[in-house]
Amino acid sequence: MRVTDIMTRDVEFLAPTASVSEAASVMGDLSVGALPIGSAEDLQGILTDRDILFRVVARGLDSTRTPVGDVMTATLFSCRPEDSMTTALDLMGARNVRRLPVLDGTGTVVGLVTLSDLARVTLLQSGTVQQALQEMSEPA
Repeated sequence: MRVTDIMTRDVEFLAPTASVSEAASVMGDLSVGALPIGSAEDLQGILTDRDILFRVVARGLDSTRTPVGDVMTATLFSCRPEDSMTTALDLMGARNVRRLPVLDGTGTVVGLVTLSDLARVTLLQSGTVQQALQEMSEPA
């Protein structure tokens, strides 16, 4: 299975000038743990819930005055839509990240794939899990 088959295509972006407070509100509204910063054509970084915790809360910064561009993770790792799930998992493991922007050949963000996306598909493809689900659904 390829990344394009499981990635989220509807990706919300925030400007680097947006406040951390605004970002946290958007993250809560969308039930996501990260937001790309910039635009699909100009990805500048990613802001994660961990960035907020360690770079804002732990330092006592004012989340209403701190721009996300000051605390986002600027070093990005990405994958391509045609990459295999294994390639994405290997990259996440090697770089200790939970999310990867998915970039097309021009460098434009076309999606986002998360560790939970990959885990869910891997789990559902597991023969053991499928057998257990089938057994659970059979009448006693």
